[in-house]
Amino acid sequence: MDRRPRLLAPLLLACLALAVTAPGAFALSARYPTQSLGNRGTDVRAIEAMLIAKGYSLTFDGVFGVDTRAAVSEFQESRGLPATGIVNDATWGRLLSQIGPGSVGMPVVVLQRQLNEKRRAHLVTDGIYGSTTKAAVIAFQKHMGLVATGSVTMQTWRWLLWHFETPAFNKTSVCDYSVGNGLANWGTGAAIGQLEAAAKVVAKAGYGRVSVGDVGFEHGGAIPGHLSHRDGLDVDVRPMRDANDQCVARTNWRVASYDRTATRALIKAIRATAPGHIKLIYFNDPVLIREGLVRAHSGHDDHLHIRYCEAIHRNPLYDC
Repeated sequence: MDRRPRLLAPLLLACLALAVTAPGAFALSARYPTQSLGNRGTDVRAIEAMLIAKGYSLTFDGVFGVDTRAAVSEFQESRGLPATGIVNDATWGRLLSQIGPGSVGMPVVVLQRQLNEKRRAHLVTDGIYGSTTKAAVIAFQKHMGLVATGSVTMQTWRWLLWHFETPAFNKTSVCDYSVGNGLANWGTGAAIGQLEAAAKVVAKAGYGRVSVGDVGFEHGGAIPGHLSHRDGLDVDVRPMRDANDQCVARTNWRVASYDRTATRALIKAIRATAPGHIKLIYFNDPVLIREGLVRAHSGHDDHLHIRYCEAIHRNPLYDC
């Protein structure tokens, strides 16, 4: 008797289940973002807020500076952890605690900010875990294929901190250009925060907005046309133009519209706003290569490829 149909049925059901729960499937590999001296962004704000809630005196600015590192080291030592000043999985686990409806204070502010930045929840960051915050938590848990309790367990914290975010595109510092992958603008909280900080420096210098191309998909994974851009730490941006109109027109280092001075300023701003967290920048301008600002790589005449990195990362490509 031919048993193949019976054997295929469970396999097909398994494939269908995987397709339905695609975000959750990606989240199976979720990990806390390692943050350290030089990082910026939403996840650094989470660290600062949690430390403030535990009595540490810090500026709540989203910049992992020497004061933040010192507070992290002191906190680690107080909890019997190696005092490295690097916020790894073990440190996140001690900083965070379960919260739910009725909770108040800085941990709730962290939650609300994370949901706003990573899921555009539009919550008021008032530190009160009310009905709207609960609804946003339930929506996020359903989005990730988690049990939708409306309370934030350690599992929900991990998934939320792991989740990518997009730049805040605006009329002053950051704009978007598409290369065929749609809204592939999702990156880690640090990558996006550091990019936005660099864009503000460039805009203030009078060079116009930074034009952002592919970063990654919302839950990571393979992206057409790229061998990388899977982990939320690779960012493509256009070089700058003489007319400061890189948001609406492309250029490359070989043509007259290219502004080397402005592009040099952009690269220096990228490096300065993420000290110790730039793995490499690909761009084929030979002058900037000779200056040690970028590296040559095939296919990078018309855009810069920035690779951010973390102090500890499971993929050596992104390990600083």
